[in-house]
Amino acid sequence: MITLLEDRIDTPLGVLCILCDSQFNLRAVEWEEHQQRMEQLLNIHYGKQGIRRVNSINPGGLSDKFHAWFAGDLDIITHLPTATMGTPFQREVWQALRTIPCGQVLYYGQLAALLGRPTAARAVGAANGANPISIVVPCHRVIGRDGSMTGYAGGVARKEWLLRHEGYLPAE
Repeated sequence: MITLLEDRIDTPLGVLCILCDSQFNLRAVEWEEHQQRMEQLLNIHYGKQGIRRVNSINPGGLSDKFHAWFAGDLDIITHLPTATMGTPFQREVWQALRTIPCGQVLYYGQLAALLGRPTAARAVGAANGANPISIVVPCHRVIGRDGSMTGYAGGVARKEWLLRHEGYLPAE
């Protein structure tokens, strides 16, 4: 059984749930109203070994780092430790997402090509959608080829806010 430390923080976009292991590796980051999606992903990834969730305030300083990121310290999340389950392909996609610089985006096809699989844009999209660690594994930095804000589980409005916050989209 794996123990996950859980904190919830208020952000400009709503309550964010942060789950990490006892070594403070992020395991899941999700918006509170998408709790059911997070539960499904946790069950898929950890169901066999089981999970014990423990409320924790600012585990490993992670909550403070998210607060700093929302306050404008955009580099603070770049090297936060993560530990994800998932298929080898999903983990490969999630690792590639972390290489997209803040303030930049890629199209799904570009990300597939970056992974050496230029015809796998749909598979990349599916892996992107199964990302359990929002913001830190920046799936919001992948957009449709036509520039559309597609494929963000937290909702298009949040995706646009995140890209504005990071400087990709102009401020309103």
